[in-house]
Amino acid sequence: MATRPKLLNCFTTVSPRLGPHQTPILWVTAPQRRLNPAFSGPDMSGLELLLPGEADILVRGLRSFPLLEMGSARWNQQHEHLEKLNMQAILDATASQGEPIQELLVTHGKIPTLVGELIAVEMWKQKVFPVLCKLEDFKPQNTFPIYMVLHHEASIINLLETVFFHKEVCESAEDTVLDLVDYCHRKLTLLVAQSGRGEPPEEEAEDVSPMKELQMQAELMEFEIALKALSVLRYVTDCVDSLSLSTLSRMLSTHNLPCLLVELLEHSPWSRREGGKLQQFEGGRWQTVAPSEQQKMSKLDGQVWIALYNLLLSPEARARYCLTSFAKGQLLKLRAFLTDTLIDQLPHLGDLQGFLAHLALAEPQPPKKDLVFEQIPEIWERLERENKGKWRAIAKHQLQHVFSPSEQDLRLQAQRWAETYRLDVLEAVAPERPRCAYCSAEASKRCSRCQNEWYCCRECQVKHWEKHRKACVPVAQGGRGK
Repeated sequence: MATRPKLLNCFTTVSPRLGPHQTPILWVTAPQRRLNPAFSGPDMSGLELLLPGEADILVRGLRSFPLLEMGSARWNQQHEHLEKLNMQAILDATASQGEPIQELLVTHGKIPTLVGELIAVEMWKQKVFPVLCKLEDFKPQNTFPIYMVLHHEASIINLLETVFFHKEVCESAEDTVLDLVDYCHRKLTLLVAQSGRGEPPEEEAEDVSPMKELQMQAELMEFEIALKALSVLRYVTDCVDSLSLSTLSRMLSTHNLPCLLVELLEHSPWSRREGGKLQQFEGGRWQTVAPSEQQKMSKLDGQVWIALYNLLLSPEARARYCLTSFAKGQLLKLRAFLTDTLIDQLPHLGDLQGFLAHLALAEPQPPKKDLVFEQIPEIWERLERENKGKWRAIAKHQLQHVFSPSEQDLRLQAQRWAETYRLDVLEAVAPERPRCAYCSAEASKRCSRCQNEWYCCRECQVKHWEKHRKACVPVAQGGRGK
């Protein structure tokens, strides 16, 4: 059989819109690996966020936190370390000068730790955050500390997306790959469900309360996290020949991922029609696709097709997947998408087209009733068992000790984040020119006080100042106090 196809991820930057009570955060994601010498991306060869010794210390120090400690000082310190590792991994992958972060995570056995933290913050968002928002005395003056916990899931899935490009990372996940597969399945199921409800929220909104804006950001972030989970799942399928039988059974029998991926292609939640124009969600926002580019396969569509190829055509998966009448009906829907133009862009799909032609003539298989002993994911169930009945107590504790910081604490936190997000690194990894915070046009001028927000002209800066000042002043004061 032909070699499995590889699809290079695009390298995008997501900059969540900032509320009046939040400190600027830039979410850098998904490197474009410089495998082609003709690639004309930013030159990152001279940039280094972490020295090798520093990266080793940070990786060694990664550990799991109980839900009660999320948002605490020690937890925040590890979150900052993860952001630095995330940005350094992106710089390394994009510059193609070796990837020491990935090697350190494998060497020190920290991939299972990252998977555990990923699922822990997912559970916090589902079980604790809603309770926290309903507490009578929950009236935060600043939503920045809560945003940090919500953002933690995005940070981890970003890092995993970057390093899972390498097969040895998947192998080093050991038994937690089962938990990761379950996590990705949950995210993709929600993505399909959301496509039936309408579009994800837009980034821009005016005249909303800090908590409402935080909830809008969390919803948008959830959409983007799901897209990252799709990429991670595709990388896991690249390793299908080395996955355990339990993992294969989980993917093919328990979750029936091939049929779920077919639904994703049908709904294509990352594409929409707006005013008669095709738009695709990329780089953290909806972008209009030029008519000449509309036949071009999107990167997310490519991830789905490669995952389907791996799950349907690899000998290991074919031996385990039961092609029932339902599965046959779902998979045959793919024939409508497999045009000559699509196959020209990803020639391996010609093999998939042949498989579907054979499937159309074959009799469906009866459901298998074999007695199988297999491993099951344990992280979610363990966390739920340990914290059952404690969600309200956790929320009250965090409201009192974590999410009600003093003004001085906020300034110190803003200062630490200004140090974490070096401007030269952020500008190097940005895929396009920055956008005006007021009108979204291309921007060339930066706020001289905080150095975080961009504007296209003086007039837009003045109009936006009333909103920006509440994020700008703490950062500027923190910088002067350094």
